Amino acid sequence: MAQSLIQRRQEAERARVEAYELSLRHVSQRTRPPPDFQNAIKEARRGFEADVLREASAWKPQLKTRDAARLRLGAARYLFARYPVAEHLEQIWIDSTGLSRDEIMLRKRWYVVAAGGGSLYGAGASAWLSRKEVHAFLNPLGNVGFEAAMWQAIARTYASDPGVAMQIARSRIAQTRRAEHGFWREVVRFFCAHPTTVEEMDDLHDYLAACHRRDPAFSLKGRSLASLGRLMREWHHDLEAIARIEAARHRAEAAQNRERGATEGPIDESWPGAVIADWSWSPSSKVRGKREEYVVVQLRTAADLVAETRSMRHCVASYASKCIAGHASIWSLRRRAAGAPDRLLTIELDRRARAVQVRGFANRLPHPEECKILERWAQARGIELL
Repeated sequence: MAQSLIQRRQEAERARVEAYELSLRHVSQRTRPPPDFQNAIKEARRGFEADVLREASAWKPQLKTRDAARLRLGAARYLFARYPVAEHLEQIWIDSTGLSRDEIMLRKRWYVVAAGGGSLYGAGASAWLSRKEVHAFLNPLGNVGFEAAMWQAIARTYASDPGVAMQIARSRIAQTRRAEHGFWREVVRFFCAHPTTVEEMDDLHDYLAACHRRDPAFSLKGRSLASLGRLMREWHHDLEAIARIEAARHRAEAAQNRERGATEGPIDESWPGAVIADWSWSPSSKVRGKREEYVVVQLRTAADLVAETRSMRHCVASYASKCIAGHASIWSLRRRAAGAPDRLLTIELDRRARAVQVRGFANRLPHPEECKILERWAQARGIELL
């Protein structure tokens, strides 16, 4: 039925009212809560009640922000600060994401001591920094984070160029665990003596970390950037070889599981190898004062094969497929004395425990005294020397 003129006017009026109310809902804002100053004071003083310099109830802040982090920093400044401090010390009151509880308390303690005019060196910083480095830490170059400020301070004691210290602070060295400061301090000293780019320092970081994990006594003395770069490239090449061997081993074990109809479970880090125990022998008592020991160990992981290849300068890593398939096993004769073990020979055994290949460094033949040790091992383990 057609609407009358009055009905059409009433419908138009209702539509205008609804549109007006909708626009009001879009532009209107909810009433914002006032800043929670009391909670900011409570959070800031928690754990540091004995260090408070001013009465909390007398705090009359002129802060307009409602951000809890900024309020917490304002409360910390009021409660503990006699002097202004660098931004990297104040950051702990704003954001502590990813930090352990002990680390949070340490950084807050350092802020309280530094802002109150106390000795940061005497408050625990001496475990990682000298007095000169503490001063540099409190007065960093540019805007840096807490850890970066520490490494910048260390670098400034070794480098006369502030730019070198800034580069080290921007590198991955600044992400080092504090428990490993001793080794990485040596790395910083090395990069101060051999300045390079942040990119090259980051490239070398993983290699140096791997060297330190493998050998805690690893040192950079007598090395150059060129030699480190060469060693790093060899390390990357070894990692690629290990990855290829591991991939081949995973494929072989998956194929064996399918043949047996077994479900695929977790794959061991090593292949089974020959059912022959490792062997060790020490010379007679007449020479025992030298603390010598000869051992023959089976290499059953990709990393062991590649390390043997790298140390002995031959191609035994290419025998990985034979070892994984069970057609051969690779053994290493080593001499242990006061220092690290010396690799003497690499031996290949076939499935019948016969030594089909014996090679030393760069594929040399065994020396007569090494042959005598091999004969002892063969007699003890039922090995046939061809």
